[in-house]
Amino acid sequence: MPADPTDPAAPGDPADRADPAGPTGASGAIEPPEPTEPTKPPEPIPSAEESSASAASDPHRFEAGPRGDSATPSTSSRQSGGPRDPYDYPRGWEADVLLSDGGTVHLRPVVPGDADGLVALHGRLSERSRYFRYFGAYPRIPPRDLERFSTVDHHDRVAFVALLGDDVVAVGRYERLEHGRSAEVAFLVDDRHQGRGLGSILLEHLAAAAAESGLRRFVAEVLSENAAMVRVFRDAGYQVSRAFEEGVLHLEFDIESTEESLAVARAREQAAEARSVHNLLHPASVAVIGASADPAKVGHVAFANLLAADFAGTVYPVNPEHRSVRGVRAYPSVLDIPDRVDLALVAVPAEAVESVLDACLDKGVKTLLIVSGGFAESGPLGLHAELRLVGEARAHGMRVVGPNALGVLNTAADVRLNATLAPRLPRRGRTGFFCQSGALGTAILADAEARGLGVSTFVSAGNRADVSGNDLLQYWETDPETDLVLLYLESFGNPRKFARLARRLARSKPVVAVKSGRHAVRPQLAATSAEVDEASVQALFEHAGVVRVESLAQLFDTALVIAHQPLPAGSRIGIVGNSSAIGLLAADTARAEGLRLAFDPVDVGPQAGPDEFAAAVREALDSPETDALIAVFAPPVAIPGTAYARALKQAVLEPEQLKPVVSTFLAAEGIPDELAVLSEDGVPVRGSIPSYPSPERAVTALARVVRYAAWRQRPHGTLVRPGGLHAEQAQELVRELLPADGSATLLSDDDVVRLLGCYGVDVVGFRVVSSVDDAVAAAAELGYPVTLKALDERLRGRPDLAGVRLDLTSEDSVRVAYRALREVSGDDDVYVQRMAPKGVSCVIGLQDDPSFGTLVSFGLSGLVSTLLGDRAYRAVPLTDMDAATLVREPRTSPLLTGYRGDEPADLAALQDMVLRVAALAEDNPEVRSLALDPILASPDGVFVANARMVLGPPPTRPDTGPRRLRPITPPEE
Repeated sequence: MPADPTDPAAPGDPADRADPAGPTGASGAIEPPEPTEPTKPPEPIPSAEESSASAASDPHRFEAGPRGDSATPSTSSRQSGGPRDPYDYPRGWEADVLLSDGGTVHLRPVVPGDADGLVALHGRLSERSRYFRYFGAYPRIPPRDLERFSTVDHHDRVAFVALLGDDVVAVGRYERLEHGRSAEVAFLVDDRHQGRGLGSILLEHLAAAAAESGLRRFVAEVLSENAAMVRVFRDAGYQVSRAFEEGVLHLEFDIESTEESLAVARAREQAAEARSVHNLLHPASVAVIGASADPAKVGHVAFANLLAADFAGTVYPVNPEHRSVRGVRAYPSVLDIPDRVDLALVAVPAEAVESVLDACLDKGVKTLLIVSGGFAESGPLGLHAELRLVGEARAHGMRVVGPNALGVLNTAADVRLNATLAPRLPRRGRTGFFCQSGALGTAILADAEARGLGVSTFVSAGNRADVSGNDLLQYWETDPETDLVLLYLESFGNPRKFARLARRLARSKPVVAVKSGRHAVRPQLAATSAEVDEASVQALFEHAGVVRVESLAQLFDTALVIAHQPLPAGSRIGIVGNSSAIGLLAADTARAEGLRLAFDPVDVGPQAGPDEFAAAVREALDSPETDALIAVFAPPVAIPGTAYARALKQAVLEPEQLKPVVSTFLAAEGIPDELAVLSEDGVPVRGSIPSYPSPERAVTALARVVRYAAWRQRPHGTLVRPGGLHAEQAQELVRELLPADGSATLLSDDDVVRLLGCYGVDVVGFRVVSSVDDAVAAAAELGYPVTLKALDERLRGRPDLAGVRLDLTSEDSVRVAYRALREVSGDDDVYVQRMAPKGVSCVIGLQDDPSFGTLVSFGLSGLVSTLLGDRAYRAVPLTDMDAATLVREPRTSPLLTGYRGDEPADLAALQDMVLRVAALAEDNPEVRSLALDPILASPDGVFVANARMVLGPPPTRPDTGPRRLRPITPPEE
């Protein structure tokens, strides 16, 4: 029975499963050849050399049209003045991609050297696959067709091959139709690799390449009996039109990304990456390569830990020098293991890892876990060895954890995997933990154990050469065993993707993170890390709803609340205790953290018994004014503190209440036995009350949870694009204005106005004049009142307005103002601009963070706001809620909403302008910076008085486009 396509862990998409000819099975590039006479024996399939020579020897050969029914010379040769080099393809099109079953392939444009691979692929196809693809038997590839398949111009004729090792396992191609903006598309997938999502991957990459080449539409021809073909494009989120004629379906669809197509691609990405991590954490068999009989060796520790955890699968020690390790039969090589190996734990010296990799590739191992050091952390040679190793593994369908990793573990009862160097498997819980540092991993697991925090899964990625925290976020999103995610991050590999994934995950599962490495990144992480400044990290976490903490102690403090208590409905805090001093200390901390006291701290007194204490707690929880409770307790002399603890737990558990409770009890840290609600296997579960050694720590942990709950309660918002946008016109203008040498350029005023106009952002009318008479004429043309401004921005920004003259209502005032500005600036040129309605002066900006991506900023303009850094930031793309909160977030924003009785500004118009600026940035990553300063926000609308824009090559790849793994690129020498 085929897998459920809605199941995130299900391999393949409906297209691949339904169509044995590949994800589309569409006829695309050619008509089938003329049928061979039945009396003649079939000709042998030509080799690449034979086919190339045969085709090249035909001087009358024309390039066939998309279905072989036309003979037209290549379009690209006319466009470029000559034929394009078939080996010269855009290097950005090359990618490692993750398939629906968690395996990988390498995707790149086809080159003539792939001819042999295409012939081999064709030879492996079933007759049915050939029939669906070519509309006929097509038993061999004729030389002419083979040359056309393998030699393309990478513009009008584009093809991608999917490579697994040296084998071509899939091909997707398009050909432009009649030099227009449409192209015919077709795919072919090896029978053995159908059902792995190759079709949808190829479609995404072809569509992206086609868009770069100016195409807007794909068409395909499908045999009527191949009805599942239509679902391929429909399930990709495109609006497909169909026409039927003589047993063939003609399909057409626009390839521009839509909200639906993007959602489909994101869902498939999540399913594939989650499946990849699932393979890592649920192996049926583990080979420990380097398993040693010497207890001092890492290989011995790793093997012993697997056995001690009582792993539910099979463990195979690999050691060429011993017949057995710890009484378990050993194998000289992973190739000698008779059964399948899902996970290979590698604990051999760095110089031996490459030979181990070769054996694992031949064995078909799914995931390589490398605990060995000696790679990126050891210097440039080790870094290059690490990148080469990962590139080779990915190219053969394998993923890599590490090198220099502590390992991975899964506490599920049916897995019990401890593939780490930590001595014991933690207690089972519902917390997933990702850690980059192997050295800290053991301490983290021990700390979780000591505090009573159970773990579901744990991954220490070490150098994070391949598998990263983003992969784990994808897995935990749909993992039913994980309710809380903890991250110890030293760097970001792909910050933009992290922000997207964390924001989506945090809507359903809390994410708590420590971000270290503020001032330096470890050498082993530098090659796969992006540089992110501290302000951007803070904006990233706040935008994504990630609970940021400063230390591991704070991480566990916060996690204990989230793991064991419900989320609060608000910020009103009740405090109950038996010490007024401790209660006041808790109250002061609560106010400092922005919490509100529901009532004055309740002090039952040091003489109160357990029943009185429990009654006060119950009354506070029953109050409708209370959203959360802090119990502060100092043990009296006469009565054991354990009696109070049992009374507190009973008071909290008796009613079915949904208010969190934290405590400072008996100076205990974590979950004391008396405050624990235990599972059948003795692990604290939900309902347990966390305790902290001091009231400050209890309140601070609760305050973080309150802020997270408030973020989660806010509406999600929707991605919206205002009306009246002309993106294609803007993109053509950007291409025209961008310097050919790749440098950045400050646009002229006229060009800024043209580009902003494409997005419905109008600048208040102005003229640049060079004489007093021209100034008078411009003022008359624009209409009084007007303002005169110096061209020098430094003069315009002075507090004394030395470079600006406002509210000029007559010819004489214009003449006086012009002469004054001429004297101040020493420049004949000045701006004459119509006066905008009076309002609050604001600024909207764009800046491209080198790692995080394009940020939209908003604040009130002026020296004070700039000095205090009173700006709010959001990452592109923006939702309507992002825009609404952005303009209300600066501390000075009350000036826009009627502060001290002033009439409120038109916030809806301001939000609309924010969305228009965000759309400009999203469509044109070449916009390196933009400042609309000032914008006058008034009750009558918003008016842009000045704009400055810089264009340049985008320094970062946005988190958009077809799915791909993080590139393996060595740092520049």
